[in-house]
Amino acid sequence: MKKDFFEDADIISDETELPEDIDGEEDVEDEEFTAPVGKKVIHETDVKGEKKGILVSVYSKSEEADAMASFEELERLFDTAEGTTVGKVTQMRDKPEGKTCIGKGKLSELSELCKNTECELVIFDTELSPVQIKEIENAIDAEVSVIDRSMLILDIFATHATSAEGRLQVELAQLKYTAPRLMGKGRAMSRLGGGIGTRGPGETKLEIDRRRLKTRVQSLEAEIKRLEAVKLTQRCSRDRGGVPKCAIVGYTNAGKSTLLNLLTDAGILAEDKLFATLDPTTRQFILPSGGKVLLTDTVGFIRRLPHHLIKAFKSTLDEAVYADVLLIVADASEPDLAAQMEVTHRTLEELGALGKPTLIAFNKCDRVEDENTLMGLRTMASDADERCVFVSALTGEGIAGLEIALEELLGDGKKTVEMLIPHSDGGAVNTVYRICENVEVDYTAEGTVITALCDAKAAGQLSKYIKGYDKLFPRIED
Repeated sequence: MKKDFFEDADIISDETELPEDIDGEEDVEDEEFTAPVGKKVIHETDVKGEKKGILVSVYSKSEEADAMASFEELERLFDTAEGTTVGKVTQMRDKPEGKTCIGKGKLSELSELCKNTECELVIFDTELSPVQIKEIENAIDAEVSVIDRSMLILDIFATHATSAEGRLQVELAQLKYTAPRLMGKGRAMSRLGGGIGTRGPGETKLEIDRRRLKTRVQSLEAEIKRLEAVKLTQRCSRDRGGVPKCAIVGYTNAGKSTLLNLLTDAGILAEDKLFATLDPTTRQFILPSGGKVLLTDTVGFIRRLPHHLIKAFKSTLDEAVYADVLLIVADASEPDLAAQMEVTHRTLEELGALGKPTLIAFNKCDRVEDENTLMGLRTMASDADERCVFVSALTGEGIAGLEIALEELLGDGKKTVEMLIPHSDGGAVNTVYRICENVEVDYTAEGTVITALCDAKAAGQLSKYIKGYDKLFPRIED
């Protein structure tokens, strides 16, 4: 039998009320609830609000370069959460210390730094276990809360999620992540042992907390599943429209939202911060030839994106999976661009979206002064067998080339055809909508006149209706 992930959770230290259920009916069976390690209320790490924090990184010698890039990114994440970094602690060691992640000397240094700076948070650039969080907090001679990179990302997601589905996904991810990190209330609420006469209030409280957490998770999963069905219906409706779909993907803060705003006047939030936008936005874009394409802005990728977050946001990230083509937006001015592109490709592969027709838009080229850098980026794209364009979503530079390249990508192997379908073959019209793109219909006395974009396979199914089929799709002799 699969082990329930709530079974390893200890009872918690603080008490607060459980958020209301999705249907708005509050469970009044027990007004007390729980808080995760770090003296915080569940669902929030409470970073927002100009909190002062100290960042900590532990890495091996072979991982130093990647660790420093990740550490810098952690500071930007904390800044996005409206926190203020007042200190940094790093330690190079072969592997993290089992109980406290860092060694005794560094832990003492961290404790002293916390007292001197009067910080409120200590943020580790790695995932901490429940035991490590407890041991570190106990070792620090100051009232601080210890969180890790995943908790910080969850806090940012909770702040920036605006849609109903986004908020549900964030809460579900928070619950699943914090459940095994709930800590005990001390001896007053500890389990005394097994057997008759030893099961006191502590065990009862623990069971109630576990049950309510589990019930909340099940409710969230059911509601998300319902919303996924609604999204699937919307996606099927778009498919019937025959308009091709393009997912704008890439590393966080590469300029995806700014680019969508420039192309379609979407009016979505675009800031120079990590994960400034979280919810997907779809807008129609008219190509230079007059054809249409649906552009969808998606949540950005990042190093060490927790696996449970990818799973929780699967329905959101599936926009890339169901897209016909991918537009990867990359920050050309980013010194660590190669590593960011690797993260992007690895995440797309994990989602099962890699291998689609792809166009790379190297954005923020107005910030790049060295021409050799741009040549290197072109070589990188060529080696990956991917097309690329150089643009600036801020100034509009190179956008015309992007539009042409996107149109060529969508039209690879496809041709615009004209069909005349007799009224007696009405079912063929539905087939056209299903397998062709950019469908335009005109009803005449002779039949239904259709102009559409289709590939050789689709044209083969509709060959008897296509004017000049043999010339458009000549037969290849053996």
